Amino acid sequence: MADRREDERSRTDRPDAVEVTVDRGLPTLAEVLDSPALAVGAPEVLVGGAALSVPVRWVHVSDSPGVARLLEGGELLLTTASAWPSEPVDLRALVYEFVRAGLVGIVIELGAHYRYLPAVVVEAAAGAGLPLIALHREIKFVSVTEEVHRRIIDDQTAALRARDEVRTLFTSLALRGAPADYVVERLAHTLRAPVVLESLAHEVIVAELADADPAVLHDWQERSRRFGDDGDDGRSVVPVEARGIRWATLVALAGPGHPAGRRAVLEQGATALALGRLADPEGEDWARLGRRRLMDALLGGRYGSADEVTALLGAARLDLPGAALFGLAADGATAADVEAAAIELGGRALCGTPRGAGERAEGWMPVLLAVPAPTTFAGGAAERFRARLRGEERDPRLAVGPRVDGGAGAAAVPRLLDSLEQALDLADVGDLPEGAVHWVVRHPLLRFVSSLRGDHRLLEHSEDLLAPVLAAPPARRRDLLAALGAIVAHPGNRTAAAAAAHVSRSVFYQRLDLAERVLGVDLDDGEVLAALHLALVVHRAHRSPDGPATR
Repeated sequence: MADRREDERSRTDRPDAVEVTVDRGLPTLAEVLDSPALAVGAPEVLVGGAALSVPVRWVHVSDSPGVARLLEGGELLLTTASAWPSEPVDLRALVYEFVRAGLVGIVIELGAHYRYLPAVVVEAAAGAGLPLIALHREIKFVSVTEEVHRRIIDDQTAALRARDEVRTLFTSLALRGAPADYVVERLAHTLRAPVVLESLAHEVIVAELADADPAVLHDWQERSRRFGDDGDDGRSVVPVEARGIRWATLVALAGPGHPAGRRAVLEQGATALALGRLADPEGEDWARLGRRRLMDALLGGRYGSADEVTALLGAARLDLPGAALFGLAADGATAADVEAAAIELGGRALCGTPRGAGERAEGWMPVLLAVPAPTTFAGGAAERFRARLRGEERDPRLAVGPRVDGGAGAAAVPRLLDSLEQALDLADVGDLPEGAVHWVVRHPLLRFVSSLRGDHRLLEHSEDLLAPVLAAPPARRRDLLAALGAIVAHPGNRTAAAAAAHVSRSVFYQRLDLAERVLGVDLDDGEVLAALHLALVVHRAHRSPDGPATR
């Protein structure tokens, strides 16, 4: 066999300025052993085990016993050992030198120098956990180096390309002012793993689970305090900070590798979030944004199961067990005030986006309220809650859905969402006066209409019965509808009805007489009043902002 002693002129050196921080791409020692160029040598693993999973950063070919000084760590050594010492003590020392140099394995071709490996070399390698492989057939070492180095360089090129794509993506998000929840969503999509944006108090601000089991959020706050830095469980942790200010932390849970490096991707996301925060320091609080996003998702049916909802609510510190739960619709109040009022009751509130109001405080805002089970929200507590929301220029009103016992856990979720929907339906259907608390259970007709509001027969009933009034000029139409609304709200008490319509009794009676003539009905007839009441409720539920009901 040809002498494979190292030629300094053709030595295979690992390039210097190559920084490798990818999660995958570098071939493992086991993968190198399976490569075609090495497999033809009939490799026999004499020392291996878990060490075969270590990545190979480069391949070095040398027979010199002094090659350790040329190593930088992470290399696989290919050798015939023809220049190695013969004394056992020197061989043992040489193996230890290789270990200190960071060698990841030794591949020795038998035949040129050794017919079999000395026992002292095998023992020393086994004692140090250094993989040792014997080749029983001659191979071309250059073919091995070319094959492995090509893969390493190709993967490094792919990593650089992937990093550039990730950098472009998150720079674009930062320049567009993308909201924090969308940045987290893109991170989870890119990493194909759950990503959590948490506050400095380890509360979940935004969680994108990427189809993972929602149980990963169970008891998040306590477990996150124990997470610390990147862990052996596959998670990556990156702070969201800039100019010495830290706002939050990004946590990516275990998932597949990414060619750009999982941590590098997470850092790009953290940079986008930090830039967004610097650009809009007075923007919406991230924690409140996350809760609003959760509420909007629940109302939109964007969740997988009741268990997932329970986990998400728990991560937002709205724990179902041991709580009395209510679905609310609040008008004339901000999310900050609603959350503060809930805390004063010893509870917790999650607020969604006001309906039809975008980001404004005006409009009916969906709210999930959890208060300690012994607390009675009815009566005084509800009024105190509403009073806490009162401002100088507003007198808020609340629509409150049925109470739900949170002790049922996940089984309570459908009833809680139904309570919220009923409160919102009451707010949409009912012409609720300001400065009051309105309970769904006290408005059975409104509940009936809201449950059948899409039924064409109800719409036809309302349109047909009210058609003569709706065809009147706008001013007369408003007067007649107000008079009819007052009389059905106060049947048998026209004095109270006139007061509710905010007109004198004589004017009110004139309008009722006109309504009877226009509609051709007797407003002293109980059945007529019942039919009119239903028609008016349906009309209010489907009317346009400035005109009559629409179909």
